[in-house]
Amino acid sequence: MKQFASLFLNLDRTNKTNQKIELLKNYFITAPDEDKIWALALFTGRRPSFKVNRTQVWQWAAEQAGVPDWLFRESYNSVGDLGETISLILPEQNDEPEERSLSDWFIFLNTLPPLSELEKKQSIIGAWKKLARHEKFVFNKLLMGSFRIGVSQSLVVRAVAEATGNDFNIIAHRLMGNWSPIDTRYDELILQQGENDHSSKPYPFYLAYPVSSSLEELGSPQEWFAEWKWDGIRAQIICRDGEIYIWSRGEDLATDKFPELHVIKQLFPAGTVLDGEIVCYMDNRVMPFNVLQTRIGRKNLTKNILKDAPVNFIVYDILEFGGADIRDWPQQERRAKLQELFDAFSSNSYTRLSPLIDFNTWDELREWHGRSREFVAEGFMLKTKQGIYQVGRKVGGWLKWKVNPLSVDAVLVYAAKGQGRRTELYTDYTFAVWDEEKKLIPFAKAYSGLTDKEIAEVDRYVKQHTLEKFGPVRTVKPALVFEIGFEGINASNRHKSGIAVRFPRILNWRKDKPIEEADTLEILKLLLKTANG
Repeated sequence: MKQFASLFLNLDRTNKTNQKIELLKNYFITAPDEDKIWALALFTGRRPSFKVNRTQVWQWAAEQAGVPDWLFRESYNSVGDLGETISLILPEQNDEPEERSLSDWFIFLNTLPPLSELEKKQSIIGAWKKLARHEKFVFNKLLMGSFRIGVSQSLVVRAVAEATGNDFNIIAHRLMGNWSPIDTRYDELILQQGENDHSSKPYPFYLAYPVSSSLEELGSPQEWFAEWKWDGIRAQIICRDGEIYIWSRGEDLATDKFPELHVIKQLFPAGTVLDGEIVCYMDNRVMPFNVLQTRIGRKNLTKNILKDAPVNFIVYDILEFGGADIRDWPQQERRAKLQELFDAFSSNSYTRLSPLIDFNTWDELREWHGRSREFVAEGFMLKTKQGIYQVGRKVGGWLKWKVNPLSVDAVLVYAAKGQGRRTELYTDYTFAVWDEEKKLIPFAKAYSGLTDKEIAEVDRYVKQHTLEKFGPVRTVKPALVFEIGFEGINASNRHKSGIAVRFPRILNWRKDKPIEEADTLEILKLLLKTANG
């Protein structure tokens, strides 16, 4: 645990990519294999749940520290992280901390779920007594499911590839799929070629970079494909050995969530892997994301849900054909193969080929781009015809050209402290607009968009102008106006404003605007009407 705790804390202290890669690489070179597999599980979102009650854990910690509940709450509100608060208030042990490996502690954590409340309490208190302070912090994060750190899976893949001398693409592929650290060995997963292959295994997704230059700098328009960029769930559908597997980009196996799409295995030959977007599709058009959202996360898909939110798979690309990996074929050859496959069967209600935009000049494409919202699209995907299907986010081959976000000017009304390096700063904000009674109605939360200097300035304002405290949240005296951008807007019965926005973020700090000039709920409703027809 000591080695992993040191890795965790050092990663949290730096925002430099090369330093993070070096830290990770050194860990995967020097740590025991049984610890490496658990570290990989944590960094790729595969941490198991240990079914502990967070409130009980903090009560046990306060009891051990001799701290009254009100003082613990104040400490928690100040620190902003429960695991860190507990590690700080617990007394240091006089005895030398017991050295156990990361895997040993996970074996211990896996014994907790069946225990009674008293047995869990005794076990967790016993564990705290065996750990140094910084190890307690990491242990608490693992225990309560709040393990978050600024390391992307791509960085982890790169570090493991460098540590093992393997190709990045090979490691990325081996980490995909439905493996568990409980029954998977590190050498089987990473080092032994073919040992972890399975018919359900997807390929790493290829991600696009935003267009960052003029279209003319991309060269001739004839060298590029342009497709609509849909707002749905990016997925791979795998047809192998008479079975179908549906993987989301977040590496969730979602086969059972989309029963309508199972017919696809009958349409395409065995050994086919498709990349595309799952969307709701009705009346010959793609529906807004909020329609798809009505069925996401539901355990039971009723007949009404299937009827009101029917899904369709819009195919972007083909990655495997006849059991052969064809990602290194040029884009136009993969597109031709897709066209050939779609021409071979009659139209159906469950899948369609992503349409190409017909354009001859960049100006023609700009005209189409301006109509994106008419088609409920986010903009375009641009793909070079000679490009191969790569791994992760690579510059050049795939570009996303999104329409400008919708935006309103809104007032900061609530603030909470952030995570990681920002646990001492108020960085999580809630924004409001004016209703017809001249009251501020919250409609969105945003966590990004300000510079470090601006964050420090807002943090200072929040601390000096707090009106009320609700746990970690502060009510702020209304005075600061920000331009809030978002990708989509929908009606919502769950929000007091009646509005839900998608991917909100701060675009600008409008220091030139008094709060009286912030936008209104009526403007949001007008955007809703315009955006969704």
